[in-house]
Amino acid sequence: MANRSLYLAAYDVADARRLRAALDLVKGYSTGGQKSVHECFLSEAERAGLLRDVALVLDQADDSFLLLRLDPRARVLTLGKGIAPMDSPYFYVA
Repeated sequence: MANRSLYLAAYDVADARRLRAALDLVKGYSTGGQKSVHECFLSEAERAGLLRDVALVLDQADDSFLLLRLDPRARVLTLGKGIAPMDSPYFYVA
């Protein structure tokens, strides 16, 4: 298995069409997140691919994108209380 690091991917996009494209793109790499900040476990090749693909979607003059590698040695602090998913354990596809 490839060596992966945890990153936070965040973006601020001015145009609705580019915002949807950025969301779809980053969700393909992410394991979770909220609104425009996503957690991504990426190999070096995946990181390079994400940065390349984002550059094709966003407008450098109007939009911004941040990919921040988190230090694996850092202590994890959480705020709030997690809520279990409300989805049933299975679903039907017709």
